[in-house]
Amino acid sequence: MRIAVVGAGYVGLVVGAGLAENGNEVVCVDVDPAKVRALQRGKVPIYEPGLEELVKRNRAEKRLTYTLGLAKAVRRSAVVFIAVGTPSGEDGSADVGQVLRVARDVARAMTGYTVIVTKSTVPVGTAAKVREVIRGETTHPFSVVSNPEFLKQGAAVSDFMKPARVVIGADDSRGAEIVKELYAPLTRTGAPILVTDCASAELAKYAANAMLATRISFMNEVANVCERVGANVDDVRRAVASDPRIGSAFLFPGVGYGGSCFPKDVKALLNSAKRSGYECDILEAVEAVNERQKGLLVEKLKAHFGSLKGKRVAVWGLAFKPRTDDMREAPAVTIVERLLAEGAKVHAYDPVAERTARKVFGSRVTFAKRPYDAIKGADALAIVTEWNEFREPDFERMRALMREPVIADGRNVFTPQQMRAHGFTYLSIGRPA
Repeated sequence: MRIAVVGAGYVGLVVGAGLAENGNEVVCVDVDPAKVRALQRGKVPIYEPGLEELVKRNRAEKRLTYTLGLAKAVRRSAVVFIAVGTPSGEDGSADVGQVLRVARDVARAMTGYTVIVTKSTVPVGTAAKVREVIRGETTHPFSVVSNPEFLKQGAAVSDFMKPARVVIGADDSRGAEIVKELYAPLTRTGAPILVTDCASAELAKYAANAMLATRISFMNEVANVCERVGANVDDVRRAVASDPRIGSAFLFPGVGYGGSCFPKDVKALLNSAKRSGYECDILEAVEAVNERQKGLLVEKLKAHFGSLKGKRVAVWGLAFKPRTDDMREAPAVTIVERLLAEGAKVHAYDPVAERTARKVFGSRVTFAKRPYDAIKGADALAIVTEWNEFREPDFERMRALMREPVIADGRNVFTPQQMRAHGFTYLSIGRPA
């Protein structure tokens, strides 16, 4: 099948490469000439495990191409995916302006029946707006389908090629069947294809992310209670997670969630609810807890030292999660900014996010090429992102390099017993020292 994907960002590139891998002819469209030129040379502008190999392989097979020319791409395609950004407005609402502009341009370029698929995360009612825009621009027949993405950064390629489920929102059977055909090769192992109306599909994405964010904030609340009553959050978490009705996913305490999805989607769902006349009290609390949690490590370090002025603090991990260079809404941004505001000198290390971090912090932070370089002469180490390489370090070497053996562990990578045995002052989340 011939497919156009409008937007060659994180979602669009994964979707385009994944569909090409199944034998489809895919053209990715973007408005950024530099990005298109880079992709045409085989250079992937984002870090995502497995994506570069997928892109290069399908580019070599001529199943995956890139262009600035939307009209030509639409004319040759039976299905057009819209995968452009929907940034948060000041009130938390999702800005669907780019989606509607693309829909208008797609309509103007159509020469016959086309399926237009909204892959961007959009609020309820966007499919109806897209349909209205297209009707105003063309007399050609078309279908509008809502197909939300459920891609985890760091595992996006696997999530697309082996989905847990596929959600297809459609108000006509013709469009739904064509999109089902596209996903059929990916669901042969039994993953369900759930066909709903467009509004339900749109809401499903927000509801899923809001539920996961709720679990994170809930466990962080429990961790904070544990610290005050002398309980151990690890034991509490295991007891809770062993209940088959609950399970263990997203129940690990820490310094809060970040990224391009959870913060934005919680805000968007809150805004949509308010517009409909409903106050989501639980989600308001989820958001508040998460913001408070981001400052927890700094407060722990202040409580230990009294003042952070002039202290050299090493930070391990800057991306919002492992296996990505994405720092959007990352807890590390809040933590580093507060450390700097307290007068600390920050030396940071991240395996892949340094380039992104330099754009965020500039010269205010010193960046190390290796984790041990960051902690040399440090008064404290803050662990913010749980990269695998941090899990089994050389503790004796760490003690020898640090001015003071203080670790503030924002992801509970180590155990208090382990740290005591190695002679560290250990500050973690929801556990006795």
